[in-house]
Amino acid sequence: MSNILQGRNINPQAAYKQTAVETASPEKLLVMLYTGVIKFLRQAEIALKEHNYVEAHNSLTKVQDIISELNITLDMERGGEIAVNLRELYTFYHNEVVQANLKKDDTKLIPVIEFFETFRDMWIETAKIARMGAK
Repeated sequence: MSNILQGRNINPQAAYKQTAVETASPEKLLVMLYTGVIKFLRQAEIALKEHNYVEAHNSLTKVQDIISELNITLDMERGGEIAVNLRELYTFYHNEVVQANLKKDDTKLIPVIEFFETFRDMWIETAKIARMGAK
């Protein structure tokens, strides 16, 4: 029996988020991951500008974790050249995040934010097209 059904002290927001992730389509999941990366990058950017290095580090560590997850879940066998190119991009931007964290340089985050915003927007459009094709 799940914790929700047993009435344990479950955070409703956390339970909702977990359910949303578990039931999301692959396109929706990518959008959620990219949105999370952007959110934490923006938090880090502000924290670095304010010299709040602990908050910046915490946010950038979350970004690194998400990018690593995106990277390791690539299907290199079926994804072909696209997967290879994405792996290179993820690796490059992961390294940029590491450098921004080490050097406390918020300007290194600008191209990373732009990349993930572009790809998030592309996947939003892809999901719309896929939904329209399914009707």
